[in-house]
Amino acid sequence: MPKLQAVVFDLDDTLYPERAFVFSGFRAVAAWADQYLGIPMDEGFVELCKLFDQGIRGDIFNRWLKRHGLEPDAWVSRMVQIYRRHNPNIMPYPQVPELLQRLRRRYRLGLVSDGYLEVQRNKLASLKLTSYFDAVVFSDERGPEVWKPSVWPFKTILAKLGVTGSEAVYVADNPVKDFLGARQAGMWTTRVRWPDGLYRHLEPLSAEGAPDFEIETLSVLEPILAQIEKRN
Repeated sequence: MPKLQAVVFDLDDTLYPERAFVFSGFRAVAAWADQYLGIPMDEGFVELCKLFDQGIRGDIFNRWLKRHGLEPDAWVSRMVQIYRRHNPNIMPYPQVPELLQRLRRRYRLGLVSDGYLEVQRNKLASLKLTSYFDAVVFSDERGPEVWKPSVWPFKTILAKLGVTGSEAVYVADNPVKDFLGARQAGMWTTRVRWPDGLYRHLEPLSAEGAPDFEIETLSVLEPILAQIEKRN
């Protein structure tokens, strides 16, 4: 039977806290609004963060502009562009670089991530983790139609790494979309439910989309890999 040969990671809220990217984007938008809309930067940043913490998603910029008596249609597209294209101020979870360095001695490492291509590339570059990975698949290279839970990015990363599904594990955070495609590709799956994760409260939509293992921090990932090796 094949042994575990590869570990594949998700990016957002797996290798770094996604909340940090969101707030980094808000700070960039607030700086722009200070200059062009006359909303003081510190005030605008705090207001955007509060809206986010209240659970506002999707139309957060619209609501914020209306709060200031501004017409969203005139400004939202520019704000979204700034948010997506800004140089993010983000860092990996503290244990991540050393973990990846250790894992590289034993496994091939891969990354599979959804989201707009330019945004995801900027995130990975800002995190300074690119050199740890033998292969990277951003699903948006082919388009939103193959974003997770599509099986396409998982079959693609397996081919790039030169391993079969049963020789690889996917480590991610969102049970609604992350694990179904990986399991369909024959991969092992592990959920990391960080205490500060944006999707820590979510549960799988079906048994087919549930992870094989669950941990609360990547510091205990290696014992999970040892369990998988024994099962293989």
